[in-house]
Order: sequence, then C-alpha cells, then structure tokens
Amino acid sequence: MQNNTLLITGGTGSFGNAVLQRFLHTDHFSEIRIFSRDEKKQDDMRRVLNNPKVKFYIGDVRDYRSIEPAVVGVDYIFHAAALKQVPSCEFFPLEAVKTNVLGTENVLDVAIKNKVKKVVVLSTDKAVYPINAMGISKAMMEKVMVAKSRLSSETILCGTRYGNVMASRGSVIPLFTDQIKKGLPITITDPSMTRFMMTLEDAVDLVLFAFEHGHAGDIFVQKSPAATIATLADALKELYKTNTEIVNIGTRHGEKLYETLVNREEMAKAENLASYYRIPADNRDLNYARYFSEGEPDMEKMEEYHSHNTHRLDVQGTKDLLMKLAFIKTDILSR
Repeated sequence: MQNNTLLITGGTGSFGNAVLQRFLHTDHFSEIRIFSRDEKKQDDMRRVLNNPKVKFYIGDVRDYRSIEPAVVGVDYIFHAAALKQVPSCEFFPLEAVKTNVLGTENVLDVAIKNKVKKVVVLSTDKAVYPINAMGISKAMMEKVMVAKSRLSSETILCGTRYGNVMASRGSVIPLFTDQIKKGLPITITDPSMTRFMMTLEDAVDLVLFAFEHGHAGDIFVQKSPAATIATLADALKELYKTNTEIVNIGTRHGEKLYETLVNREEMAKAENLASYYRIPADNRDLNYARYFSEGEPDMEKMEEYHSHNTHRLDVQGTKDLLMKLAFIKTDILSR
C-alpha cells in the first residue's frame, strides 16, 4: 500500500474517520482522499486533522461527473457512501436506490475507467433476506458489484458485509446512553431481538482483510458475537449504574428479529477462513439450462449464519465490548 492513493467515498462518516485514525500517521498511503457531499463535516475534519496527506472532494455518488476528478490517480477505493437508516429508506425508497444502487454503479464505472487497482464496497447484514428498502438496495448493490466484477479485468471489485457497528451514526447505543444521561426510560423494540456486535475497528479490519485477500466478486463476512437488545440495555444500565426503566415499544417497521450475515445458499459455497467467511462470486452465465440438470444435494443441511446462532454475549461480555467504545469508556472512567 505504500506510496499509493486511497479514496474513501462517504469518508466523513464513522467508517471514514476510523480508517483515518488507522492510517493517517503511517506510511501505508501517501494520500487519502475524502469524498462526500457534506461540506460542513469536511470542514470540521479538515480543521481537526490539519494534515496535508488528506485531500477533500465535494461531490455526490449519484453524480458521475462529480466522482471523476476524485478518482483520477487513485489506486484503491473504499466505497462507504450510502443511505443507511432503515426508517428513512422506508419512506423514501427511491432515494435509497439512487444512492446505494445507482451511486455504487457510478463509483465502480469511474474506477474501472481510471484503472483503479481494487475497490471494496461496504454492505450490511440487512442485504441478506432483505425485508426493508435499505436492505433491498444494499442487496442490489452487491449484485451490481458482482456483475461488474465479471467484466472488469484490471480493477478488482469485491465487498464486505458486516453487522451492527456499535455506536456508528444512527445506531441504538448512542440513543440508549443519551436516554440514560437525560433520565429517560430506555426504549427497546423487542427484548429477544438479537444484533451482531462489531466495533468500528472490527469493520476496518474486515475491509482490510478484503483489501488484502479479495478476488473479483468476493464478499467477506467477519464472524461476530451477538447480544439481545435486552442484554445490551442491561449492560448499559450496569455500566452507568442507573435504575432507569426499560420500556418495550414494539418492533419498528422494517425491523427483523435477528440479522443474517450469510444465507443458506451462500453457506454451501462459503470458505471458512478462521475469523472470516469468504463468499465467492456466482459466476454462472446466461446458459441457465446447464445448471438445472442437477441440484445441490447437501443444501437442506445447510444453516445460515445469523445473530441467533452465533456466539451469544451475556451482560458481562457485552459490558466488556462496550468499554472498547471511547465515549463510553470516557463516561464511565470520569464518573
């Protein structure tokens, strides 16, 4: 990676900031470009970082022409730009399509045109068996990446799929801690609902693993622990030493009881790589008939990898993981 240029789309978000923390003061990249449409966040980052290695580009992945100047001379791209909030995408599904599907197509097309060495696109567990607009748009994003990977000889396109990133923008942990600090009840949707628990550092590690090991069309998944929403709320109550009431408000529109990272069909071909799964691309062509002569005899024995059957954290394990979050660690140690 030395003396190469990295572009992060959506780089002012949680993931972009985590990547900068990892690489800013190393010689892995000679230049890191931040591409996003939020000039306020870019200006804040510029003032805080004050580092000539970081370059900022205003633009929107929906606009092909705005991406082109940012990609010229780039060696690698981490594509993190997306609409991620489930309720927003439910009310404005076409906006999710424009950013998550068509925007990704624009990024990949510009990357291929400029002979970028590798692009890693970031997806989500909600893309597996999707029931909401955000998940559907991310599932389509994955399909676009895989389809283009078959036709791209000089640019390797691959992806990652990860679960709930703790304390990322719009996640439930900042909501719960804010409610605790204000003395409000903690509002949970379903106490038995489970979610994968990943730190931002885990998310960066996953993308870097894909960056190092990814072949055309691969999707990588990190094996992650999970916790119920009730366990998460109890862990936060114990950390903050509060008797705040927990109120069940019911499942929100578009929410699942558990999240799946690898579906059953993918598990039949997934490669187990210790802490990760590698899901190779489906490279069948349009000659469908040849694939219907025989099926997959062991398919019915396969089980998807989801947040109900992964390692389940108890309250203490959840507390240990929560203490890896800087803002919670600061809150607890300053009490």
